[in-house]
Amino acid sequence: MPEQNNTPQDETDTKIYHDQRSVALRTTQSLYFVKEQDKTNMLTLLLADYKEIQVVIVVKSKKKADALSVLLNEKGFLAAAVHGNHRQAQQQELASKFNDTALHILITTDMILQTLDLENIKLLLSHDLPDVAQMYFNRLALMKEQGVAMALVSPEDEPYLDDIEYNTKKEIEEKTVEGFVASPKAQNVAKQKKDRSKKPRHRKNKMKKEQEEGL
Repeated sequence: MPEQNNTPQDETDTKIYHDQRSVALRTTQSLYFVKEQDKTNMLTLLLADYKEIQVVIVVKSKKKADALSVLLNEKGFLAAAVHGNHRQAQQQELASKFNDTALHILITTDMILQTLDLENIKLLLSHDLPDVAQMYFNRLALMKEQGVAMALVSPEDEPYLDDIEYNTKKEIEEKTVEGFVASPKAQNVAKQKKDRSKKPRHRKNKMKKEQEEGL
């Protein structure tokens, strides 16, 4: 009769999943609610403590990438934009400078980000959330759980945030930026502070989607 293995299984042993959603759940994340017109001001305040580490900023358009690159360099950051208007050789050159820490901030779009072989990303900052939740998880996966992720969320971005949190079944921690003051225009249209004692965002999103699917 074969000998039975009576060694108790270590209850602490758990399988580690490496799909992008699982990676996202293990990555330190935070979000900052801000009006679209105030994103740039908040961004510069957030980056004040990250002048000498490797930061990737993801935006929705080439025009926005170029504008942010000019602004950040004027404020003393080593930043560059890389997007589809650059030749492949230029893209590779900027990626190499980033990996060699000769360039600290790389501003790009999702399409180009996935083609760059970037190393040692310490901060991934979503200036704009993608309109497809999977693209957000793709962004975080590139950090290989070695850095942190932040996102600026305008009212226009909130539907995309809903989808991201619905997919992870978890709310991303909301934070504020010390010293940030909304512009007068943004203050006039600012929405009331969310009541965190109510049902979490991802639970409400789930109920909403279930109701829509039941129609």
